[in-house]
Amino acid sequence: MDFASTKNKWLREIRVFFSNVNWRNTLVFVGFLILAFIFWLMLFFQRDIESSYRLPLKYTNVPDDVVFDYPLPGSIEVRLADKGSEIFRYTFSLRDSIEVDIAKYKDERINNLQGSELTQLIRTQLSQSTNLRAYYPVNISLATSKLQKKELKVVFDGVISTSRSNLVADSATFIPETITAYGSQAQLSELAVAETEYTLFNNLKATSQLKVKIKPVEGIKFIPDQVEIYIPIQEFTERKFEVPITVRNVPENIDVKFFPSQTEVSFSVTLDEYRKIDPEDFAIELDYRKFHNNENGRIELELSESPSAIRNVRFSPASVEFLLESR
Repeated sequence: MDFASTKNKWLREIRVFFSNVNWRNTLVFVGFLILAFIFWLMLFFQRDIESSYRLPLKYTNVPDDVVFDYPLPGSIEVRLADKGSEIFRYTFSLRDSIEVDIAKYKDERINNLQGSELTQLIRTQLSQSTNLRAYYPVNISLATSKLQKKELKVVFDGVISTSRSNLVADSATFIPETITAYGSQAQLSELAVAETEYTLFNNLKATSQLKVKIKPVEGIKFIPDQVEIYIPIQEFTERKFEVPITVRNVPENIDVKFFPSQTEVSFSVTLDEYRKIDPEDFAIELDYRKFHNNENGRIELELSESPSAIRNVRFSPASVEFLLESR
């Protein structure tokens, strides 16, 4: 049987099915079903209902130089009783956090939130008609201990890379450059700097100011725990010069020859500095006392003079052979 005939057979069966349906009876049944649901909903809204909810807690105005002696709960479980309509409303409305003002309770010398204080705090989220049957935890310890503090310099841990035609023009700086660490005297004595979390900044194309988090240390509170890193990026171009190789501290009875006698120095430089740099700004002056005993007869090259604005210096060749001759 081909596809067309199969399709036609199914279409005929569907038409027969719908032609046999008693639409009037169906609509009556659906109407009664809707009315039954409405009556059930009305009964539910008028009945006394109990239900449990989890209310999030938010702690505010916490002094920077204290630590809580016991972990603070992030939420509180409550058992509520009220009319069905109010319980139904709570399903959608009890999502805002209960604010626990630490400074307020410290001023009132309350170190354990329980009884009437905790009940009153919970009831700020409830209607007057609602019966608060139970809650857990039944008390929240607000006891704290005083911390020592130490100013620490922020140090970057990570990698900064730029697009091909750009380079980091200068050292990255932080805003702020120092942060405050709070902890015990013993813990703080082990900290010399505040490191950032390991972070990758890839393919930067322009000067950027980005947020970076401070790496957590157990038992230490950092204020702030996030800083901004300022990364100066400039567009660079390539340039190269031939630079002669010279030598110093040579004994009078010795001649030194290099093969080759000069090298190609390639480097990156900003467009602003490009025309300010000349071959005379570079020098390769090797120290005879550092290489004359080299058994392989080669010496690695390095610049003895160069402009401060250049980056990514490369030599071609990077090392040369030398020959010592007596005069």
